[in-house]
Amino acid sequence: MNDFETLSPHAWALPNGVQLHTVREGRGTPLIFIHGAMGDWRSWAAQWPTFMPHFDCISYSRRYSFPNHNDMASPDHGALHEALDLSLLMDAMEIESAILVGSSYGGFTALALAVQAPHRVKALVAVEPPMMKYASHTPQGQAVANAFRREVIEPANAAFQAGDDERAAQIMTGGINGGRSAVNTGEAMARRLQNLRALKMLALSSDEFPLLSPLQLAQLTMPMLLLAGQQTQPVHRAIFNNVCAALPQARHAWIEGAGHGVTREQPDAFNRMVLDFLLTPQQG
Repeated sequence: MNDFETLSPHAWALPNGVQLHTVREGRGTPLIFIHGAMGDWRSWAAQWPTFMPHFDCISYSRRYSFPNHNDMASPDHGALHEALDLSLLMDAMEIESAILVGSSYGGFTALALAVQAPHRVKALVAVEPPMMKYASHTPQGQAVANAFRREVIEPANAAFQAGDDERAAQIMTGGINGGRSAVNTGEAMARRLQNLRALKMLALSSDEFPLLSPLQLAQLTMPMLLLAGQQTQPVHRAIFNNVCAALPQARHAWIEGAGHGVTREQPDAFNRMVLDFLLTPQQG
């Protein structure tokens, strides 16, 4: 366990009844890390020592992630709800605007907040935001998305509905990260299972991938960097290409030696690229 993981998270009670836990260190412009579907505040251990000397760093656990205690029903739960939670958290922490750095569903959440309240986002980094509706923008992408739904989403949802939550998590983890990913076994998988409820609430939602329209994305003016792993799964590649096409004003790059889990698979390359982007004047 590194020093980051010995931090004691602070619990915030938001006006909408949601509890969120945060850790915070550093000085300067606020930078908020937003984890993916089966992560929590601890997901950014490989980034914390690098970013903390430059920014007022905040990492938080999204609504249904460890160690939050949120049992409220949310049958249409998705990125728009998560963005509202983040906005309310920023209010509670007296942060008017911040840099957002999100991975996977965290990147989706960051883009959702940028659309909902662009004045709150100074700059944005999103790693493979799973905006599934964008896959359908090309015939090839639609075919890949259909296969992913048939081979991963539907079997995982069936397992959740049958009460076999752990099996559902294994199916989704393998489908999202690839069968050989290190997060499929051992301690990494055990930690992911602590966040089963977060995955389940998305998987069984009636709108797990809400649409951020191309028109909404085209109106964003803050500096943006979109990143993907060169060895990512086909469904992520199809979505990423089409999201990049909808955001021509954003920078985008592929990171060698990484799949979907760019921040943990190639942390040094990720950290260098993002710091260069954030610390170089006149991005855009």
